[in-house]
Amino acid sequence: MKSSYVYIMTNKKNGTLYIGVTSNLIKRVYEHKNGLCDGFTKKYALKTLVYYEISEDITSAISREKQLKAGNRRRKIELIESMNINWLDLYPGLLG
Repeated sequence: MKSSYVYIMTNKKNGTLYIGVTSNLIKRVYEHKNGLCDGFTKKYALKTLVYYEISEDITSAISREKQLKAGNRRRKIELIESMNINWLDLYPGLLG
């Protein structure tokens, strides 16, 4: 099975958050960073990958995405900071 990802993008620490799901995290974040995705992330310049998790399949990733979106902002921030206390851009680390 192909891995899938749930991820969170932002524009700054404690800024606007976007939660998405994809089967190709590197490609999708590249699209966000370069304004190739019309919509919410482009409108709010959400170009920093601050959190992601790997799922075994797209169905479980979508389920997790819905769970995260339904949660409150405080929990989302706690989740980000559990992995990325300084809200650093995790994208360069994906590239090797």
